Amino acid sequence: MPQYEHVFLARQDLAQAQVDALAQQATEIVESNEGKVVKTENWGLRSLAYKIAKNRKAHYVMLNIDAPAGVVAELERQTGINEDIIRYMTVKVDELEAEPSVMMRKSDRGERGDRGPRGDRGDRGDRGDRGDRAPRGDRGSFED
Repeated sequence: MPQYEHVFLARQDLAQAQVDALAQQATEIVESNEGKVVKTENWGLRSLAYKIAKNRKAHYVMLNIDAPAGVVAELERQTGINEDIIRYMTVKVDELEAEPSVMMRKSDRGERGDRGPRGDRGDRGDRGDRGDRAPRGDRGSFED
């Protein structure tokens, strides 16, 4: 069967229990139509890039689904009707990830340690200036 990732954004004023109930409703829709929800991830309350329906934040939830296309159409139909869900998106994937999604993983980077050579730059000499310029007194001026 085809595999999908379904992400929906719920209103910011909902309690976590209500968001979990929305995820459970989506799971029931899929399972009642011979589909299967492999994994459910709650990404929490996050800021939006821009206001959506007067909301600055939203609860993000992702479902990994293994189901026929008709099940996804029904899920999207019922998701679009629900007033508590402000956005949703379903994407067909080649295979579902077994490990946690990128949103759930902790950052592996250190405090700017993995960004490249930005520390001590030995080419500046003892003065701390660029080194390729003449001292200020030797340069021409704009007043001439």
